[in-house]
Amino acid sequence: MTTDKPYCQHLNSSDDLVTPYAAIRSGFVALALEKNRRATPFVEQARVLKAAASRTKTPIELADVEDIQPALLTAAGVSDKAAGYLDPQDKMAAIRGLIENFLEPAGANFIEELVFRFLLIRGDTLGGSMRNVGGILAQRKLTRMLLSTLTVAGKSYQWLHSRTNQWLQMTDEDVDIELQLKGLSWKNNQQSRTLIYNLTVPFIRNNVDLCLLSCSPQELATKKLAKATYKLPTVYLALGELKGGIDPAGADEHWKTARSALYRINQAFMTRELKPHTFFIGAAIAKAMAGEIWRQLQEETLTNAANLTDEDQLASISRWLCSL
Repeated sequence: MTTDKPYCQHLNSSDDLVTPYAAIRSGFVALALEKNRRATPFVEQARVLKAAASRTKTPIELADVEDIQPALLTAAGVSDKAAGYLDPQDKMAAIRGLIENFLEPAGANFIEELVFRFLLIRGDTLGGSMRNVGGILAQRKLTRMLLSTLTVAGKSYQWLHSRTNQWLQMTDEDVDIELQLKGLSWKNNQQSRTLIYNLTVPFIRNNVDLCLLSCSPQELATKKLAKATYKLPTVYLALGELKGGIDPAGADEHWKTARSALYRINQAFMTRELKPHTFFIGAAIAKAMAGEIWRQLQEETLTNAANLTDEDQLASISRWLCSL
């Protein structure tokens, strides 16, 4: 094995890629904590709803309490999106259906019934937002490692704010910027490098989790400029898949998805006689899956790979990305 291959800096065999039980356990705990964090606003809303509803003596009076109408709609099973398509009489019909079919039969406990139903529907909303939380947490973890790598190396950076879509300069106070970051840019040997998350590459026609480009933020400053830059195959230095799901039961499915995406990437560039670096970072990596990743590394189908739960591996692949 030649040590000039980037993965050799942190991997000795396929076994190093396998996620240990302790990391899986920690990952599930992290997801549980994140779920509780995201549930907090809904619990607070339920408390406010209970307080407001307590001013009424009968279920039918709820229909006249103006400031809880959206919450009543939620308890009736109408989503925020669906509510946008309903006219006032349809909304009132849904609320009256809630009152007549569920709150009045609850008798004196109608307020508790209302709060339970509100939380039940909000729980559905929370469940939907949690489906991709593994990917969100993985992106934040990688981002924090990249920021630390650049800071330790004495390299300044700019970062792309996900809401304002503006490139911001590095500051001494960078706590929690990974929560709002969707792009990162720095210079390596005076050459601009820009990492963009979740980019639909025009000539691949699919979303790619991580794209490292040989361009500056100024070349992506407007939609028109960015669109033109993204169409240039020669600006792509490295493309990677990031899978943050920690459940071992879904590990193979995550790898199949990533493997297909990496294959499409390689094919799209091969037809253009180009071969950018490709890499894979995953949280849940089973033994058989690790073996396949290792073979692809040795065959140079993949350039680099790392287990997201291993800090040393993540630091190594971050240094590699920052040095390209």
